[in-house]
Amino acid sequence: MKKLLITGASGFLGWHICELAKQKWEVYGTYSSHELEISGIKLLKVDLTNYQQLKDIFSDIAPAAVIHTAAQSQPNFCQTHPQESHIINVTTSCNIAGLCADYTVPCAFTSTDLVFNGLNAPYQETDSICPVNIYGEQKVMAEIGMLERYPQTAVCRMPLMFGAKTPTAKSFIQPFIQTLQAGKELSLFIDEFRTPVNAVTAAKGLLLALEKVNGYIHLGGKERISRYDFGQLLTEVFQLPTTGLKSCRQADVKMAAPRPADVSLNSSKAFALGYQPLSLKQELQTLFRTYI
Repeated sequence: MKKLLITGASGFLGWHICELAKQKWEVYGTYSSHELEISGIKLLKVDLTNYQQLKDIFSDIAPAAVIHTAAQSQPNFCQTHPQESHIINVTTSCNIAGLCADYTVPCAFTSTDLVFNGLNAPYQETDSICPVNIYGEQKVMAEIGMLERYPQTAVCRMPLMFGAKTPTAKSFIQPFIQTLQAGKELSLFIDEFRTPVNAVTAAKGLLLALEKVNGYIHLGGKERISRYDFGQLLTEVFQLPTTGLKSCRQADVKMAAPRPADVSLNSSKAFALGYQPLSLKQELQTLFRTYI
């Protein structure tokens, strides 16, 4: 079996990729602070911001391909800690692309729908980028820097993702479910739109992109939906109390990082390659069965 290196294995998406990829690859996953075990995966504690450690990993493993998911992905943290987050989000990403170029191996990178300003959705790969927060700016710098170093990189712009919690991470739906089950109030935006996807589906898309894509690809879901409407769908499928679900607007909530209104993705390019998200209701129904 060929060796696949996955950075950020302790992250929500990284864990799901490891679980899926181990069926066909010999998987090596990196983590920094959240120690974990994944059956059938060789896990390595690595400081990816240390270039020597990064070089040693490539030298020791000699991977046949790399999926780079490790990041500081909280927009509010990036907004308040721009230098600290730049090191992992930009510098490390460019270094990984350079090493993939040295070893001439496929590389897939997880970028974000937040590279767009939210004014001209749905966005295609060729649309102009114009991030409104520092996290989005850092991902743009990483996209450009990685493709300069290694044009064969698959730059995968990821949407909002949900799914089953992992040993070291969870998605945004777990707090939603807990809040509503506890009978507390949950306020969700009616004026923020995304194209969410299940993390398992996203992982399939990344493995497809690793094989078939050079340059940009969007891996969004098939439906544009507001946070509030997603919450309504979640209460329906998971049979949650609806009394606590309230609507609000972005302007009602003070956050460090500005948020774009609509960064829904046009992912028809990926669909044509065989990327197949289900409807949101189907994705949530599949997920609900694992919760029972």
